[in-house]
Amino acid sequence: MTETQILIETVLQALAAGLFVGAIYGLMCAGLSLIFGIMRVINFAQGDFMMLGMYAVYFFLIVFGIQALVGNTVSPYIAVVAMAPLLYLFGWAVHRFLISQVTGIRTTGMEAEGHYAQLVLTLGIALVLHNGAMILFGPELVSVDTPLSSSAWVLGPLWGDGVLLFLNKARIVSAVISAAIVVGLWYVLKTSRLGKSLRAAADNPQASIYVGNDVDRSYRTAFALGTMITAMAGGLLTTNYPFHPFVGLEYVVLMYAGVVLGGIGSVIGAFWGGMTIGLIQQFSTIILPTQLQNATIFVVFLLIVILRPQGFFGRSVERT
Repeated sequence: MTETQILIETVLQALAAGLFVGAIYGLMCAGLSLIFGIMRVINFAQGDFMMLGMYAVYFFLIVFGIQALVGNTVSPYIAVVAMAPLLYLFGWAVHRFLISQVTGIRTTGMEAEGHYAQLVLTLGIALVLHNGAMILFGPELVSVDTPLSSSAWVLGPLWGDGVLLFLNKARIVSAVISAAIVVGLWYVLKTSRLGKSLRAAADNPQASIYVGNDVDRSYRTAFALGTMITAMAGGLLTTNYPFHPFVGLEYVVLMYAGVVLGGIGSVIGAFWGGMTIGLIQQFSTIILPTQLQNATIFVVFLLIVILRPQGFFGRSVERT
């Protein structure tokens, strides 16, 4: 292979990997966007909700025997669907008994409208979750084995006889599922009665109460959905990446970067923000060490925010 062919193959491989990994990042960003965009709550525990989704998939496979029943190939994806209602209920309970105490009409008399209390509370939840997970599951790396993770479709030769493109099967399946979930979520938010109530609660909570919308219930639904969706993204990520109880810390900042890049309040924007992060992450490895991936992401993040502060799909707001 010539140097030109090697360069082309490297760039194409980074592009494919960036798109597939970015789709999963986009899904986890969409989950955070529901909470951050609708409730305006900075949730430090979002990464740990993703971690819970990873362990839930692992235990559905091993403890509940899904892997033994249906085989290694499709069992991780069945486990992702099976654990989703449980994580929805978990998110619902966290909001009902904890988050609701520092959001909604209860924040009227609080300093900074309850934002300080929200920061401390969600940080406390994050600490409890990842330290509790370490006590229960141990600090060792855990992985989910599937034949799709170690196999690929080969495209090519694309340039002469030497340029081949290897497409990991597990990443493709996870990316397609992620995109389908985001499209379905966007459709529900745009067309359904539930979506209208969530958007009303986000745009003007006080007016929403006057027209009969239960804002507290809308917030609880948004929080539970956001928890579930990010947990599902974590479950899809297990087919390619090992994980441990502190894995959420590695992703929570990336989630917020994706939400801000896409535009606060836009689910589709959050998805494209996550896609952008995935592409930057993969392309950066062509010329930089792996240790500088996150640094590269935030350099590009700052440049985009300087040029377009409202994000890709956000709206400019004038303050009076």
